[in-house]
Amino acid sequence: MKQAILYLEDGTSFVGQSLATAGDSAGEAVFNTSMTGYQEILTDPSYAGQIVVMTYPLIGNYGVNLDDVESSGVHVKGFVVKEFCRHHSNFRSTQSLIDYLNDNNILAIEGIDTRALTRLLREKGAMKAIISTEDFDPKSLQKKLDALPAMEGSDWVKEVTTKEKYVWPKAEGDPSSQFRVAAIDCGIKFNILRILTNLGCEVHVFPASASAEDLLAIEPDGLFISNGPGDPAAVDYVVETIGQCVGKLPIFGICLGHQLTGLALGGSTFKLKFGHHGANHPVKDMLDNRIGITSQNHGFCVDVDSFKGGNVEIVDVNLNDQTVEGIRHKDKDVLTFQHHPEAAPGPHDAQYLFKYFIEMMEKNTAHA
Repeated sequence: MKQAILYLEDGTSFVGQSLATAGDSAGEAVFNTSMTGYQEILTDPSYAGQIVVMTYPLIGNYGVNLDDVESSGVHVKGFVVKEFCRHHSNFRSTQSLIDYLNDNNILAIEGIDTRALTRLLREKGAMKAIISTEDFDPKSLQKKLDALPAMEGSDWVKEVTTKEKYVWPKAEGDPSSQFRVAAIDCGIKFNILRILTNLGCEVHVFPASASAEDLLAIEPDGLFISNGPGDPAAVDYVVETIGQCVGKLPIFGICLGHQLTGLALGGSTFKLKFGHHGANHPVKDMLDNRIGITSQNHGFCVDVDSFKGGNVEIVDVNLNDQTVEGIRHKDKDVLTFQHHPEAAPGPHDAQYLFKYFIEMMEKNTAHA
């Protein structure tokens, strides 16, 4: 271990210790309130371009395994904890978290006051930050952050989307496919694909650059738009594609997919002060009149006022800050949610929301 610094764009710095990976790594610093699920967080493409601060003080006690990854790699720019567990224990574990981070060349820092850091990010908002094991000069670090593009206006989807179209493989015991789904990969999590498959969908995953013609060419029963990183307003090519598909087939979106669909329906988005990142956010579903504790990971939000007087209605609301968590088109089969019903990590309270998508496709095929 060697000394490392976490330097924030407001000039605040924290000194701790790094793991084996050395050098500099910069990104937007955000905090996550989940107590577990660090492996799913690390491999969630929605965290591309970000340094994740874990608020729970001891991280790594159950190690990592080969089954709980949510994509093909680790996407965070850095990982910040109070303390890494040196003696992990779990029957599913295949490796320690420390070794996993080192093997993936992730710059991680421990031994800093994460409570103070979290309070700072809550008060001042998410901000650019850099972790370094080599450069401790504030002027030099500030210069590097000044050159780093802000999250607003940045398209990170192009960094994480699949390069080629593929069909998600069915596992032994999966039900037969009733529906063919075209999925736009903006940073899709594996558990979304697992759940759709378990619900009888044959999922064709397309790059984010796919056109409406590409998607419709497979004659899908529904269109799914995935989660992903960055500013939705910067991903205008996906917004255009969604707009061309509205009214032609049922559409279902999650997280960034929700925001992109909101833009396609004429709404607008804005950046939240410090975002929603964690597994304990209460949301009210007004379609079913129930409240669930949800997993969330987003820094942008659909503006509730941008739909007033239109054909879009709000169907889910965040009970912490009253921000939009779900929208539905009044006349067409379009339904999206800001939170993550697939969890991974997090509670499964909202997993039933996938059935709304299935019901839309059932209705649509019955009328065909």
